[in-house]
Amino acid sequence: MTTKSLIPILAAAVMLSSCGNNSQQCTSTPNGIVIEKQGVFSSGGRVTEPVEGEYDATKNWLDMTRKGTTSHVDHANTFYQIPADGNGLPMVFLHGYGQSRTGWQSTPDGREGWADIFLKKGHPVFLVDQPRRGAAGSTVEMTKDALDADGTKYRPGEQAWYTHFRIGRVAPERYDGSQFPAGDAVQTQFFCQMTPNTGSYDEKLFGTALSAVLSDVHQLTGKKSIYITHSQGGRVGWQTDTENIAAIVAVEPGGAPEIGSDEYKKFLAAKTPMLFLFGDYIDNGPQDIMSTGFWQAVLKQCRDFAEQYVKDGGDAVVIHLPERNIHGNSHFMFQEMNNKEIAELVEEWIAEHGSK
Repeated sequence: MTTKSLIPILAAAVMLSSCGNNSQQCTSTPNGIVIEKQGVFSSGGRVTEPVEGEYDATKNWLDMTRKGTTSHVDHANTFYQIPADGNGLPMVFLHGYGQSRTGWQSTPDGREGWADIFLKKGHPVFLVDQPRRGAAGSTVEMTKDALDADGTKYRPGEQAWYTHFRIGRVAPERYDGSQFPAGDAVQTQFFCQMTPNTGSYDEKLFGTALSAVLSDVHQLTGKKSIYITHSQGGRVGWQTDTENIAAIVAVEPGGAPEIGSDEYKKFLAAKTPMLFLFGDYIDNGPQDIMSTGFWQAVLKQCRDFAEQYVKDGGDAVVIHLPERNIHGNSHFMFQEMNNKEIAELVEEWIAEHGSK
């Protein structure tokens, strides 16, 4: 069965951090952002059927058979902050593969992440851990060793990530002109952000959970959201219902919906504006690295999508940052040294397209 949202309970709890008429009740972060309200809530998921047998309260946790017990699983978990006097649309941030909401909160070298940057611009921010990841790890498929996307045991791969996501050829090298922050400490912080799935990857299930997140955000704010997805999270984004989406900002997604597909028709019917962002070292990436061809194909597919989407009456644009004279960005442009510049570009687009 599907779990009900925890929003009504949690909203009451976080009222304790509301500013009200007493500014001393507000939460102020070190960089000067005044938070009117913040909290954590879970969305979507399901409750398992009871384990066969009768629950024995006298044995409770010591009964390792878990007879008669249930579990809440496969929900999303969202941390949110609403700024005082904020008037921007809420922004829902969904991470990519192997990541969690941590990537939006700061940078590997300790500067402001996009969460704080957009809070300062007046947007409530909602940072999601998708089901089976991070703070939303509970699933009936959990094993001692977390599963990889294809259902096999989790495999380490930090060096492979570094190359595939275009930070440099081999860690700790960086490409010429790279905006990725340098240093051993930075690299350690970045690698420590990576986190495995606790169960198999299920785009439909994750899309359902994110639809529930967006519905809960609408309940809290009364507004539709700017839905910011990254990497594999972009694929989950295409499986999300459109009802509570004001616009989508897809940061180097794993691709766009196939033209003419049900997903394509869904977003076109909803007239959902879309911004696709791509960084550097794609057209000019090393030709002997297989990932270069991968990113070239993804960029082309998103461009083809946007061109047809516009022809069919939609609103979509692909911004390849080097074409805007913004150079040196990897797959993690929101964590790099020019992340504020790119956030400003996103904010300008939202002002023109996302508020319609």
